[in-house]
Amino acid sequence: MEYTVQKLAALAGISTRTLRYYDEIGLLKPARINSSGYRIYGKEEVDKLQQILFYRELGISLENIRAILTDPAFDSIKALREHHKNLVERRNQLDQLIANVEKTIATKEGRMTMSDKEKFEGFKRRMLDENEQKYGKEIREKYGEDAVKKSNEKWMNMTKEQYEAVTGLENSFKEVLAEAYQTGDPASELAQKAADLHKQWLTYFWTEYSKEAHAGLVQMYVDDERFTSYYDKEQPGTAAFLRDAVLIYTGMKK
Repeated sequence: MEYTVQKLAALAGISTRTLRYYDEIGLLKPARINSSGYRIYGKEEVDKLQQILFYRELGISLENIRAILTDPAFDSIKALREHHKNLVERRNQLDQLIANVEKTIATKEGRMTMSDKEKFEGFKRRMLDENEQKYGKEIREKYGEDAVKKSNEKWMNMTKEQYEAVTGLENSFKEVLAEAYQTGDPASELAQKAADLHKQWLTYFWTEYSKEAHAGLVQMYVDDERFTSYYDKEQPGTAAFLRDAVLIYTGMKK
């Protein structure tokens, strides 16, 4: 079956503007243009659009989706299995949050008691699963399975006080880093304070701290575009600035 822009947009639940934009950037070209000048999409394009929307649902950028789909090694069956795995993981995260909310309601109504640890269980699990989905492979390659397992256990066993402390520490680190970046000097007092806060933040997750591991981590922030985009979101160049500050802080600057 073939579809016009309007019919395919209605079928997929997206706007015609989105389909036209996908055409403009070369992400999803129509099968042909008919004699009246209308874009016409066939089965191959419908299947490709489904893949695009799957990836968009997982938060992947259009640029990265295009790179994935145009890769000669792209395997649609393998991709669908990966989508399925990710969606199941997301469902498990939601189930945990729902269970957490239900327990909280029951506690408020006096039908059960809930420990402080349980109150944050769902949130911690969700964050852990999200990090695993985004960075699990790279972190394991860099630090090993055992180190990652111990770090995850440490995170899940955090007390309410530790959870609040690490959250506050993360906010302080981001504020100081943003201010330090304005100085343009990774050796400045503010930049070194940001590096120290970053170290303190890491100790809540790492079972052991080393200058070498710290330096290696911030280098990954620069080498991996996903980390870079996270730190550079507000101020481009922040990831590299943090890397330089930490290299000076740890004495690993060559």
